[in-house]
Formats: sequence, C-alpha cells, structure tokens
Amino acid sequence: MIHVGKLEEQDLPGAMELVWAVFQRFEAPEYSAQGVETFQTYIQNMEQVKTLVTYGAYTDGRLAGVLALRGDHISLFFVREEAQGRGIGRALFQYAAARAGRPMTVHSSPYAVEIYRRLGFVPTAEEQVEDGIRYTPMRLE
Repeated sequence: MIHVGKLEEQDLPGAMELVWAVFQRFEAPEYSAQGVETFQTYIQNMEQVKTLVTYGAYTDGRLAGVLALRGDHISLFFVREEAQGRGIGRALFQYAAARAGRPMTVHSSPYAVEIYRRLGFVPTAEEQVEDGIRYTPMRLE
C-alpha cells in the first residue's frame, strides 16, 4: 500500500538523500559535470529546499518517492529505483496535482520526458541547457 503526504521539515534531509541517489543513477549520466554540481548544490541548500512544498510516498514505512513543488512548477520528482513501476510516481503526482493550480509546469530531464508525457504533459519548447542542466520545458493544462 502507498501512503502519500506532505513532508515535514525534519523529513527533508532524508528526502534529499533519496533524490540524490536516484539522480546519480538515472540523471547524472546525461549531464555534464557542471550540471551534476548545479543539481547537487540545489538539493544541499536546505534553506532553499524548505521553500518548496514537498510530498513523500511511503511503502512499508519507507520513503519511496519525492515530489516537490514551487507554486505550480514541479522542481523535484524522484522514485527509488526498486520502487519504480509500482504506481508510486503516479500516486505522488496525483496527490500533488490535486493540491496545485493549473497549468502545472516542469523542466523535465531527458530521462523523464516520456514519464511526463504519460502523465499528460506536453513540451512547450525544445530541450535547453542552463548551468549544465539539460531540460525540456513541459506543461500540463
């Protein structure tokens, strides 16, 4: 069973550990050294992370996924490798989308473009690179 809820401040360091582990496995190979460093600096800045609305998905009492919003923009969306393909990401997304406004936006990594397409997002521009971070701007109406 999947339990989704808003994470408390004390949960954020563990959530960012999950984000970093999944990023290293699936995203970092597609990024330059600058992009990896930019991302790591972003998630290590706890003052900045605290400004996000962060949701977590738990299975068997263990954090399995994280989705963070800045307004209606998805800033972070990561599911542990061993938990992928089990509906955790979809449950997290549906929970967050029910609480966010429309349109929702995301700067999707190359790895996640198809995942966001399956959730109903469409690209609004070609892939871009900023501070070494590769992303495709996408939008959900």
